[in-house]
Amino acid sequence: MIRLEFSGAVATVTLSRPPVNAIDPAFVEALNATFYELEARAPTLVVIRSDQKCFCAGADLTLIRGLFSAPDGVEVMVAYVKTLHAVFDRIEALPAVTLAAIDGAALGGGFELALACDLRIATSRAKIGLPEARVGMIPGAGGTQRLTRLAGPGVSARLILGGEVVDGREAARLGVAQWACEQGELDDKIKEIADRISALSRGALVAAKDCIAAWFDPAVDGFAREIEKPRTIMRSEEAKRFVDAFFARSK
Repeated sequence: MIRLEFSGAVATVTLSRPPVNAIDPAFVEALNATFYELEARAPTLVVIRSDQKCFCAGADLTLIRGLFSAPDGVEVMVAYVKTLHAVFDRIEALPAVTLAAIDGAALGGGFELALACDLRIATSRAKIGLPEARVGMIPGAGGTQRLTRLAGPGVSARLILGGEVVDGREAARLGVAQWACEQGELDDKIKEIADRISALSRGALVAAKDCIAAWFDPAVDGFAREIEKPRTIMRSEEAKRFVDAFFARSK
């Protein structure tokens, strides 16, 4: 269901569960296994994309419908949603930059997967949204929180409370995606972004990602975290190499 490939400092996670990468417990288990391996391999950039007709259409609705009629369906649903939170939290906390490449539909849990990433690029034919209210549910795998943090309560309310689905261009205009492009340009744009990010210091990126995350936690002093980071960064061989290389180019 998921392929993992490495090219230098870039890892590519390809979602491959026909026909629409529907999320079910087996898919969650495969995602978890993939990100456990990524934690061990420590790439600089992880690109998450799909080889199906969409990025990820969200929850397997046949599974969800069955839970409505099961005697213990409510408790099973709550337990299942907790597994989604756990894997999306793992993606969010990964010590690497993560980029979701959205082509086609990224709806419900599929968009929540993309929201767990640091960055998003979407094509003009992408269909992005959290329309769970159409089927009597809510975006329960982090969507209400991550979309609001990313784009503000107004945009979050528009998409969630309005049940609206937008294309990649509108997603970029709203700040939900960081780049938009045409479908035929996606591979080139991913390569451009990957080449730029993978050439940067992994240690600096991971440290900066940790500092950015402090903004969301009122119990953490982000400025204090920034001040402390050089204690680790300046002792690393990688940072020394980057500094030396910069001055070598300046000569």
